[in-house]
Amino acid sequence: MTTTTRRPRPAALTLTRSAEARIAELMAKAPEGAIGVKLSTPRRGCSGLAYSVDYVAQADPMDERIETPGGTFFVDGGSVLYLIGSTMNWVEDDFTAGFVFENPNAKGSCGCGESFMV
Repeated sequence: MTTTTRRPRPAALTLTRSAEARIAELMAKAPEGAIGVKLSTPRRGCSGLAYSVDYVAQADPMDERIETPGGTFFVDGGSVLYLIGSTMNWVEDDFTAGFVFENPNAKGSCGCGESFMV
């Protein structure tokens, strides 16, 4: 009998330390019943896809699951292919704060930066 050894799959995306810290902050004030934070790429905006980060109350077996020091981070199973190799960062300056994505799969984005295309 032949046995197959599987090596661990790399995560769909990499979270920076500041993104992990922000997830910890979000989970510290999460609504009751939230089990983590989830990234998805719903269809919207000028270019077709957008990044959406929300609380999640139930795990979907198709979602990618990334354990962070501050809580569980989920990546929508239907969005993984659009995000492979991406880096998610949390950036704050004097005027804005938000998650910023470096996505090698994005072929372009709209002028306002709200959406992207693959």
